Amino acid sequence: MKHLLPNWRGLTQLFAVTILPLTLLLLVIAFGSVNMHQQDMRALVGERDERAVQSSAAALESELHHRVATINSMAVLASEDLTFEEIFATTNDLANDFNGEIAFLDSSGRLLANTGNDSFWGWVSKNAQSLSLASPSDTSPFGDDATALSTGREPVFSDPILDPNSRQSFVIISVYSASRDAIVAGAFSPKTLAAETLSATYPAGSHVTIYLLDKSRRLLFVSGALTQESLEPNHPGVTEALQGESGVLYVKKENTEHVVAYSPIESTGWALITEEEWEMVISPSLQLTQMAPLVMVPAFILALIAIWFGAKQIVQPLQKLESKAAALAWGDFEAIKESVGGILEVQHLQMELAEMSRKVQAAQNGLHDYIGAITSAQEEERMRLARELHDETIQSVIALKQRVQLAEKLVKDQNGKRSLQELEGLAEQTVENLRRLIRALRPIYLEDLGLVTALDMLARETAQNNHLTVDFQKSGEERRLSREEELSLYRIAQEALSNVVKHSKAAHADLKISFEISEIIMEVSDNGNGFIVPKSPTEFAPNGHFGLMGLHERADLIGARLELESALGTGTRLKVVLSEALP
Repeated sequence: MKHLLPNWRGLTQLFAVTILPLTLLLLVIAFGSVNMHQQDMRALVGERDERAVQSSAAALESELHHRVATINSMAVLASEDLTFEEIFATTNDLANDFNGEIAFLDSSGRLLANTGNDSFWGWVSKNAQSLSLASPSDTSPFGDDATALSTGREPVFSDPILDPNSRQSFVIISVYSASRDAIVAGAFSPKTLAAETLSATYPAGSHVTIYLLDKSRRLLFVSGALTQESLEPNHPGVTEALQGESGVLYVKKENTEHVVAYSPIESTGWALITEEEWEMVISPSLQLTQMAPLVMVPAFILALIAIWFGAKQIVQPLQKLESKAAALAWGDFEAIKESVGGILEVQHLQMELAEMSRKVQAAQNGLHDYIGAITSAQEEERMRLARELHDETIQSVIALKQRVQLAEKLVKDQNGKRSLQELEGLAEQTVENLRRLIRALRPIYLEDLGLVTALDMLARETAQNNHLTVDFQKSGEERRLSREEELSLYRIAQEALSNVVKHSKAAHADLKISFEISEIIMEVSDNGNGFIVPKSPTEFAPNGHFGLMGLHERADLIGARLELESALGTGTRLKVVLSEALP
């Protein structure tokens, strides 16, 4: 017994000085990592919901603006010598957005004509004085909308109106036409509008609950798992959204925490609120990665038992495992797979770390998919904006130019003619600028003629609009790629040339694309001042190279390899290599 006491004392000292502190530290790290992971995921869900609700509010705003434009167009037509039937026939396609139909009423509310839904408009006519409809006093001398300027009236959104026959709620957009002394009014269902507009962002089966409220806090639309007939006046986000603010709140409810995102719809004073349990968004694999660090605790306890049988079989393998874990922390996922030996428990610990590294990689791949979805949504938004500019803004400017030309023929005064000619030239330049902007947002040449033609036109336009010579070269036999690959390569070239113009101070740039047997190589180079290239893509954001980070992400999304060479005073060369599977 006396000979055993020193061993017991040594083991006790080893436990007190080394094992116990390491065990406590391990517990702190494990639970701390779980907490940090939860906080990061919580913030990520909040940011995602905030962007989604802002995008959805913008989509609703666009749809409302489209309906306002329709009513304003009918008010403009009412000022001309047309019958109501002719006006309805002219705007038949535009009126499809009003499922409650369109009507003309005189200033006292008497029904003059309507496209349908007779019972509803008859009820509106009888109760016109108590409804929020446009009147001769609703002037808009400083309105932004072109058609509103031509009528001189401000469109009015009514409060939700319950149709006593169909029991369906409608909102009426109305504007007063002074030349006709009539009110043009169109009724639409806010519930139908919200369901159709928000379905793209919030598909059926999602965990998000959506609330659309008017400025009197009445529910216009509700959808989702947490739906309720009415909202409390102090429901989170409602007051803020009605005050014109947007943001996100985290609200404790029972044993869960909800993410509440809110955004205003300024044209009507409505509020869009979304709510969900953020923990429902996390996939099971991500939830499992939160608990992965805790697996080290029982493994370490097993190592304590094994220390009685041989410290050498534990300490040395753990030291090796520690170095490999450090390499894993720097992103080397392969280092943890090399065996360190030791007792079975240490091997189990290594296996758990390897499994944890695999799940971390899976989480990174999930983030990669998320970035891909954001990029895809960005391209869709660009296409939508390009369509709106082409279908609405350019057409309005062209119409303005034609009106100026007509006015120019009627004006006899030379000073007036010169002023109108200057205005005509300004309108023409605006049309050209809008078309150039549309081409940048939506590369039509890419869709119709392919990547090579689109890159050629990009090089020409960049050279024409800047003090820069851009040479385009193509080698090999051209072949079409997938839409995602062609669009990504085009955007990479577009961003690279934009960086040349903005930052390089170059006088000459080259854009080359080569079609090889099994790969496509695209290069953008310049003779500018160059810069110091970060050692790895992870340093792009900390060093402020967000454009380069976007290029790297776009290349990564299509499985391409991006190479960047540059030095101060020697220019820059960007190379993208896209490998293709052989047939």
